Amino acid sequence: MTDPRPLRQPTGRPVVLVVAPSDELYRGYCLASVANTYDAVVITPTPLTWEHPHVTDHEQADPYDLEALLTAGQVLAARHPVVGVLTWNETLLVNTSRLARHLGLPGDRPGILRACRDKATSRALFDRHQVPSATSIKAASLLEAAAAAQVIGYPVVVKPAGQAGSVGVIRVDAPEHLPSAFDFATTGAHLHGGESTAVLVEEYLDGEEISVECVTHQGITTPVAVTRKQLGFAPYFEETGHTVDAADPLLPQVGPVAQAAVAALGVTNGIQHVEMRLTASGPRIVEVNARIGGDLIGKLVLLATGIDLPRAAADLALGHRPDLTPTRHQAAAIALLYPETSGTVTARGIAPALAEADWLHQTNWILDVGDQVTLPPEGDVDVARVGLLVVTAANAEQARERIDAATRHTTITVAPAA
Repeated sequence: MTDPRPLRQPTGRPVVLVVAPSDELYRGYCLASVANTYDAVVITPTPLTWEHPHVTDHEQADPYDLEALLTAGQVLAARHPVVGVLTWNETLLVNTSRLARHLGLPGDRPGILRACRDKATSRALFDRHQVPSATSIKAASLLEAAAAAQVIGYPVVVKPAGQAGSVGVIRVDAPEHLPSAFDFATTGAHLHGGESTAVLVEEYLDGEEISVECVTHQGITTPVAVTRKQLGFAPYFEETGHTVDAADPLLPQVGPVAQAAVAALGVTNGIQHVEMRLTASGPRIVEVNARIGGDLIGKLVLLATGIDLPRAAADLALGHRPDLTPTRHQAAAIALLYPETSGTVTARGIAPALAEADWLHQTNWILDVGDQVTLPPEGDVDVARVGLLVVTAANAEQARERIDAATRHTTITVAPAA
């Protein structure tokens, strides 16, 4: 059914075209930020819903169908003086780059974005430019995967070369676990949206996982924040929480490694979410995602530092230098709420005293009572998370304390699946 709400009226400001703004919960703040400074037009695969208050026009088209995307972009450009194109959707980076070139607008070449998306290409470029990362071998069969694991040494990580969001990624500690792990990664590699169907066997990087949020303008990369990550559901790599502290002492140490990784891939403009592990031999790159980090990481950066990454992404799409001046000096954290078991959600709630805390910035329920929740590996983030909490604090330690307090006062009850 068509949403009856009116579109936003044009203001005469520069027009930015956003490809597939995605969902309101995780990406609504991005579109709202862009619309605060520019007139936003969008291409969506389905009719508009939550986007109405933020956009002045739209076209409906399948963004994975390149010809349909180019046609929709041309139609919007004929109606509006579009001056920039962007997306924060990982699986649409290459097509969005092609659209920008089709319209004669700024942006990195599709091949550069493809190198970011294809982890085999990324590893080769890291090796060529002596950026510390992981030993990686492509495996076309279980036999090749076993040979690769023997060369690298257990534990190893088996993963799709072209997916995102830890899809199909699994740690393997012993040879007897490799067949099922290879099947798991192969299935993930063939899911919709992947840039490659290849499977990689990689060295396991032992150490704390972080990401460095970066902004690149005309080949100069500025690391603006470090995100400390919480992982769960081993041997899978499910991200269950994130913390950003404007005063994180790691930034000077890991920032240069992130800059080197971005440069190795040839990226000259855009936002990068650079994942790495703090190993005994130093920081080593996991991957470079050429877009704003998911799970509200961009919002955490804004709350902690005042730096607006979606606004910066729009500025860069126009070829402008973004303002990266910090205006805040605090911390922010998110807890992604998973139950203890799969099944049917029977109750969920937040203690009234917690709901009134001024440091509780945001709460959202993702699943309702009666919904089915399915934990990894069978379930992905869309069906495994029941809700989320975002807190602010003076520093990272206080943020973690507040996250712990918030989760203790949050109730999720699930009737286990038969």
